Amino acid sequence: MNYPITTLDQLRPILLGFRKSRGLTQSALAELLGVTQQTYAQLETNPASASVERLFKVLRVLGVEWVLADARVIMSSVADADPQAASAYPVPLHSVEARQHQAAEPSRSAPKNGRSATKKREAW
Repeated sequence: MNYPITTLDQLRPILLGFRKSRGLTQSALAELLGVTQQTYAQLETNPASASVERLFKVLRVLGVEWVLADARVIMSSVADADPQAASAYPVPLHSVEARQHQAAEPSRSAPKNGRSATKKREAW
């Protein structure tokens, strides 16, 4: 069964559910991961603060696959099968398209020389 995650708040109950469905306690899973029970408990309590690497390790031990999908494709297939169900989808298709359209348009407030007043760099 697939469990789409659209917000970070959804990670905790999904991790908890997979752990329990495998019949594992936090201590048993922590042992499989090579960490203390307290360390795993912190991750399970707030998985949004964990690194992607740590989440992958937990998912691998639980036998869970992380799948990324294009929400527009999912929305289209849901809308074709059941238009009423598509209206309940968390990311309306028109919102995704509007954001893409806005991103493609140059900012009207940008300076004419093409440079922004302040340069910000994102840390990777």
